[in-house]
Amino acid sequence: MGTRWGINRTVAQIHALLFLSPRPLPAEEIAVTLGIARSNVSNSLHELQNWGIDMFRVITHERKKREIDPTLQVLRRCIAEAGKAKSADRYTREQLTDLLQFFELAETAYLQLEKLPTAALLKLAKMGDKAVRLLGMAKR
Repeated sequence: MGTRWGINRTVAQIHALLFLSPRPLPAEEIAVTLGIARSNVSNSLHELQNWGIDMFRVITHERKKREIDPTLQVLRRCIAEAGKAKSADRYTREQLTDLLQFFELAETAYLQLEKLPTAALLKLAKMGDKAVRLLGMAKR
């Protein structure tokens, strides 16, 4: 699952093993259990420590870098090229502009949520349908 989220495979395996273990595991035991080199375990543990093991933040940051940022760049280039090209019709430019605005809004929301402490993010996530109803957005 971790590699689909842009996380190194070994780091994801070690995180999963530690998450599911009822007790702390020494690096040697991790290496034997996963069948990986001790040095790889050491590097991966160091990476996890640097993250503070706040996986949600790491995953969302990596997804933004991998998916949102490049999409914004491409859309901006397409809009610039469509503006120069006489053959680009108005509808196409409007569609691209609308799509760009959507991704910019998503980026703005991400940047605002990124500033929240983890406890506040958890509270917000737990609100789920309550937040939708509070905003008057529930389907009737």
